[in-house]
Amino acid sequence: MLVAFAATLAVALPATAGGPSFPDVIDLPRGITPEGIAVGSGTEFFTGSLSTGAIYSGDLRTGEGAFLNDPSDFGSPRAAVGMKHDPRSDLLWVAGGFFGQGYVYDADTGDTVAVLQLSTQQPTLVNDVVVTRKAAYFTDSFQPSLYRVPLDSKGLPDGPAEVLPLTGDFVFIGNFAINANGIDATPNGETLILVNSTTGALYTVDPNTGEASAIDLGGDALPNGDGLVLDGKTLYVVQNFPSQVGVVDLTRDLSSGVVSESPITSPELKIPATAAEFGNSLYVVNARFDVAPPGMPAPDVEFQVVRLPKG
Repeated sequence: MLVAFAATLAVALPATAGGPSFPDVIDLPRGITPEGIAVGSGTEFFTGSLSTGAIYSGDLRTGEGAFLNDPSDFGSPRAAVGMKHDPRSDLLWVAGGFFGQGYVYDADTGDTVAVLQLSTQQPTLVNDVVVTRKAAYFTDSFQPSLYRVPLDSKGLPDGPAEVLPLTGDFVFIGNFAINANGIDATPNGETLILVNSTTGALYTVDPNTGEASAIDLGGDALPNGDGLVLDGKTLYVVQNFPSQVGVVDLTRDLSSGVVSESPITSPELKIPATAAEFGNSLYVVNARFDVAPPGMPAPDVEFQVVRLPKG
């Protein structure tokens, strides 16, 4: 039972005049196989297990944490890939990977609120999710489509999932290439942004129709792009195998952008997957795909969350 042996992690924090500083590296339970990360209320963060679907909650200030739920209670296998927290409802939305599902959890208790069967197509890889005022949107890296789940005024699921074909400029590559992956949205929810991991292209997407428009990067690309964080007109793109975070300065209308020649790097980054922001920092989770293939147990592998200054 995961809850029974959940590790409580303590990180030695140096004393400062203003109180304890936030750790630069947060150790996660050995073998957790994380991919997604989300920041919740206060200094709370969440990550999850690709291999079991378990949700882990920790504290960005102290580094301490524990599992919120036990996969033996799920009833069927799950995975936890990209995730987002909605402060309106205190719900955690989680992409379900190869199972073609999305999950909604109570962020306080870890209880399952909803299991959403987003896709019955094969192959499928429900990879990331973003939550706006009106809907939650999931990407599928193996299908040229998004899945839209409508929300009520309290942020609760309000109807079945709708398939939005990705049209317009979107270029889909078959043969199990990783296509649409990380996704974010403008603050008003009127525009989505996503990355194609294989081509390194960025797109804006109409959240009502799925029509995609390529963001002109002047011939540059962001290969192995995974999680996205949109901060104003700066887009941070986590790049797996380069083990870096690309930085894109977007124009006001999001039609074009300039890729910085100086991505954010750190010796602590080890095949990162996704990021979340807190204050002036990015918190990036090391997925370590080189030694922990997605969905496979990795009981002897150590994983971390790394704090990086925004570039």
